[in-house]
Amino acid sequence: MEPGEAEATSMLEVMDLHAAYGPSQVLYGVSLRAARGEVVALLGRNGAGKSTTFKAIMGLLLPSAGRVIFRGEDVAGQPAHVICRKGIGFVPEDRRIFPDLTVRENLEVGRHPGENGGTPWTPERLFTLFPALKDLQRRRGDSLSGGEQQMLAIARTLMGNPLLLLLDEPSEGLAPLVVQRMAEHILRLKDEGMTILLSEQNLRFASRVSDRAYILEKGRIRFEGPTADLTATPEVLRRYLMV
Repeated sequence: MEPGEAEATSMLEVMDLHAAYGPSQVLYGVSLRAARGEVVALLGRNGAGKSTTFKAIMGLLLPSAGRVIFRGEDVAGQPAHVICRKGIGFVPEDRRIFPDLTVRENLEVGRHPGENGGTPWTPERLFTLFPALKDLQRRRGDSLSGGEQQMLAIARTLMGNPLLLLLDEPSEGLAPLVVQRMAEHILRLKDEGMTILLSEQNLRFASRVSDRAYILEKGRIRFEGPTADLTATPEVLRRYLMV
């Protein structure tokens, strides 16, 4: 791919990212990229630095070095609300829905017009993507199951009309059937043209939904390539993903 072509298709490029919590260094030169319309998986064990990578991209943690290029602009170190308005949506591992608000109210809290120029997300459009939420729209957030809360967290983030969606451990704690449905939702979002970067420990889930994968271990990238190549490389899986 020629440089100009790569620039035109790139949505996110993280370059030599370093981050720490006080004196504790967590990320050591992490580099990754996601093209427009691509689903990319960031894989690794607990404590590998996946959530820290997302927080540094999103502006929730100030990187100590490195660049976060989003649509051609370096947003590293900018406040989270500014990065959000530029078009990056973040669904954290703990979901953080509002327990006292109804499903519909949670969605309305996330509403923002965005700047993508495409068809905006509305509750009605989201109910076609997540049909279960339509029947739950008057239910309070704290009455939902884990899978329902995860759907709501993703739907609420989409109400901000992001161009890039960061999903932190979307399958964690969910029953196998719910994980299967979550994979279907992510594939439908891909069909809509959404660019997605997700962190995962569930290799089967990540293999189903992602085009490419990175493996993060102790804050460093240890593998980069098509997800199909990763699943065909058992020695890499044993070394970096098996508990």
